[in-house]
Amino acid sequence: MSQDVFARLAPFIQDFIYYNKWTELRGIQVAACEAIFDTDSNLLLSSGTASGKTEAAFLPVLTELFDDPPASVGVLYISPLKALINDQFKRLDHLLMESNIPVTKWHGDASQSEKNKLMKQPDGILQITPESLESLLLNRQASCYKMFSDLRYVIIDEVHHFMRDPRGIQVLCVLERLQRLTGHVPRRIGLSATLGDISLAEDWLNTGTGRNCVSPVTDEGKKSLRLFVQRFVRASGDDDSYEASSHREHNEYLFKMTLDKKTIIFTNSREETEFLMSNLREIALENKAPDVYRVHHGNISAILREQTEDEMKSSEDKIVTGATVTLELGIDIGSLDQVVQVGAPGNVSSFAQRLGRTGRRGQVSQLLFTFVEEIEVTANDTLGPINWNFIRLIAIIELYTRERWIEPLLPHNHSYSLLYHQTMGYLKSNGEVSPAKLAEEMLSMASFAMITQEDFKILLAHLIDIEHVQKTERGGLIVGRVGEKIVNHFHFYTVFIVPEYYLVKDENRSIGTVDKVYPVGVRFSLAGMTWETVDINTQSKVIFVKSVPGISEVDWDVDFRGELHTKLVRKVQSILIGDDDYPYLSESCKERLSEIRYLARNSGILTELVTPLANRHFAIFPWIGTRQLFTLHYTLLDRGIKSKIPWDTCVYLEVLFDGTPVELEALIRDILSKDLNLHSLPYPDASEVENRYSRYIKYSEFVPSRLLRKQFIEDFLDFDGLRRDMRETE
Repeated sequence: MSQDVFARLAPFIQDFIYYNKWTELRGIQVAACEAIFDTDSNLLLSSGTASGKTEAAFLPVLTELFDDPPASVGVLYISPLKALINDQFKRLDHLLMESNIPVTKWHGDASQSEKNKLMKQPDGILQITPESLESLLLNRQASCYKMFSDLRYVIIDEVHHFMRDPRGIQVLCVLERLQRLTGHVPRRIGLSATLGDISLAEDWLNTGTGRNCVSPVTDEGKKSLRLFVQRFVRASGDDDSYEASSHREHNEYLFKMTLDKKTIIFTNSREETEFLMSNLREIALENKAPDVYRVHHGNISAILREQTEDEMKSSEDKIVTGATVTLELGIDIGSLDQVVQVGAPGNVSSFAQRLGRTGRRGQVSQLLFTFVEEIEVTANDTLGPINWNFIRLIAIIELYTRERWIEPLLPHNHSYSLLYHQTMGYLKSNGEVSPAKLAEEMLSMASFAMITQEDFKILLAHLIDIEHVQKTERGGLIVGRVGEKIVNHFHFYTVFIVPEYYLVKDENRSIGTVDKVYPVGVRFSLAGMTWETVDINTQSKVIFVKSVPGISEVDWDVDFRGELHTKLVRKVQSILIGDDDYPYLSESCKERLSEIRYLARNSGILTELVTPLANRHFAIFPWIGTRQLFTLHYTLLDRGIKSKIPWDTCVYLEVLFDGTPVELEALIRDILSKDLNLHSLPYPDASEVENRYSRYIKYSEFVPSRLLRKQFIEDFLDFDGLRRDMRETE
């Protein structure tokens, strides 16, 4: 153990370390202590799950609070999930037992009496979600000043999650508003398991603070990793019995591979999770095996999710939990025997998060991939038989395991929907204000530094037109008649889209939520079990159900957005070109890879930019990322060429062109050789921007279409990247 650092820690922390028989402080914990004790910088801690990041942040921070008690809340811990707060609360409560430093959790399910106690006598650590902090600042400004007047540190957990999400901008805005209210700038500490470009994360963490950032690099040592990819096949057009048997084969395989192994099975949709876990439960029943199957996703009730987390952490049974992204984040569920991924993860970052759930405490990381592949037996087009998800899976594995590469998280510089949200919030909490003062308050926030005065005028004029903002006789601005309904609704605190859900109840027990009504007598799956609707209260949006045997399905409205980085697409290309043998592939997978390589090489797509598909029908394979590919798509439309991207994560364009491949390639080269103003391109209509971009962003419906179009162009399209990446292929 580093004796110098250990000696500087508070006595209660030293006792905690001795009591828990730690033999040494980990490298990241030593580095964090030195950064907190010896600098005035922000701190970014990026290392794998269960690497000791949380303790690395809290050990020196708590020491400083112990040595010099603050006159208010001293540490603000911000988490994306209530479950993470509850989890960290238990860990901190144990650590702080002898410290006299209180810790309070603040979210919708937390004790109101504890919140009131903190407001009367602010002290210690406050754990909070962005939405609850937003609510505090909007509704209790005076209390906020008292609560945070001597705030020393802000700890932001799961930084990568916030950076890729509108909530990240919300976090930065509320922290900057808090700084203005209290008149001082607390240090920030960011925690993350998966960051691609550290400098981008440092810039994000520093936003609005004027501080530098320290990002210690520590050698965690190479983790042992055991990977295996297995494939199952069903042919489309076959009868239902064949389809059922192919799924049955896959499910029985998963039953055997997870038997007596504590496992998370990740899928890419809630439907798939529900259907799979219902099937595993049925197979276990047939085999007289114990029911250890659980489901964990955002539509399961909080009580059932917490029960699953507690069971995974402390049950003697080997719990098998089907999950989506909810278990990617660092909720403590103890050691796992393995992780299973059904299908390809969306990107390298998701793979790294899911891999990080296994191999804790010196264990070997075990990750099993399975996928059921649909083969088009009558496919007659050149590219149809190529399974791009399968090749992308190999590319993701190779990029992370061999290069430790993760996608960089790019900033959102023109978030007009968040500007709307913060503008309305400011008017709600401050009352009448002049247009000039409002513009100064909003546009001086670091998150909106790239937004011009002219753009803000356009937004304000629109908000006045739609009565979200009202101009007073004195020329000031207040919340308007329509805006009142928005800002006074509890959903205003969230900046992510919350669908209209129906609560599912078995008598008085909440099971979870669904986004459509299942009529009386209809069966559906939720929480891995099958339910039948017995009654519906449409006014209260409650579906009353009873448990029934058998397997059913549930369908949610799915909005999936995928985005591939150029480096990942290039890795797909190199896998198809190369002859490397990947030892983690099953024999069936190796055969499939050989088939796909043969098809790709003989089609010409690996070496030619333009490949004929049929009469006047061509495929363009520039091997570039999604943003660059969309940019090329619009530049072709600008030249009068009909172009489309067949699906969200497709790596090529399909075009109709009255000419030869050589002429089409020459036209593309001509586009790349000239300067281009993206704002001059002929986007088909507002719905194109909405379908690709803004419909996933809350409050975009209140933003003028010209600003949404600008946001799409500035923050998503990338002509410079298109030219750079395509020149690299020449």
